[in-house]
Amino acid sequence: MPNSLRIVVADDEPLLVEEIVVYLTEMGHRVVATAQTGQELISLCAEHLPDLVITDISMPDMDGLEAAKRIQAVSLTPIIVVSGHHDPTFIERAKDGNVMSYLVKPINATNLRANIEISSQRFRELNALLLQTDELQRSLAERKLIERAKGVLMQRTGLTEHEAHRRLQDLASIKNRKIVAIAQSIIEVGDAFDQP
Repeated sequence: MPNSLRIVVADDEPLLVEEIVVYLTEMGHRVVATAQTGQELISLCAEHLPDLVITDISMPDMDGLEAAKRIQAVSLTPIIVVSGHHDPTFIERAKDGNVMSYLVKPINATNLRANIEISSQRFRELNALLLQTDELQRSLAERKLIERAKGVLMQRTGLTEHEAHRRLQDLASIKNRKIVAIAQSIIEVGDAFDQP
């Protein structure tokens, strides 16, 4: 995330929202929207796609933890929840909802800044892990396709595994396509021949 974040703040206490907005502005961040209810928070996050959400837990229509859960279901966003007290039930729910930080009132500029920095770092780490996981899953799926295509070639042509792999590489080079695309085509052709 960049140094200057686009932030949505939610709390049903207008004075607290105003105080948080002042702190954030002084830190160089931009508050793109403020909300007083959980439903309003969800709508504003969908509209503004903020870099960070700071939300009170206790709000009139829906608590901040439920709103955080719904926001995360649409767009992975770092969320700092704020509470008037240290409630073990809230903390457990916060852990389950991918909340990056839990801030107990009263809020001051120092603890808010620290929570933003830690949340931002944890979110970057989470994103890196998710990207790595996606890459590994894609790579595994491609490897399975290539292995399956080699099996088709070995069965249909009598090639050894090494020769079948070499054939896939040669076809990919000749056709100027990725080996996984060639593998997919061979599997589709093999499936077509296997149809009764």
